[in-house]
Amino acid sequence: MTRRKKTRSLADKVSIRTGKRKDYRKWRRENPDEITPSRRYVEKKRQQRKAQAARKLERERSAPILDLHVTEPVAKSGQEDDNSKES
Repeated sequence: MTRRKKTRSLADKVSIRTGKRKDYRKWRRENPDEITPSRRYVEKKRQQRKAQAARKLERERSAPILDLHVTEPVAKSGQEDDNSKES
């Protein structure tokens, strides 16, 4: 006697959450207000954000100061403005 092959035809008929991925996804779509991230995940992300902020702050503090806007004497920049207006 040969074994019968298991059929998956009952998968769509299941209306309760059985732990199967398909059923869980269906349950999640029907009950979005009951879903919250785990405490472990929330704490992990909080620590990651904290570490990232600390690294960013350290980078900002250790970065060299660039002289992008060099302060020039007022008279010199005033002459340039007068010349540019005449052109």
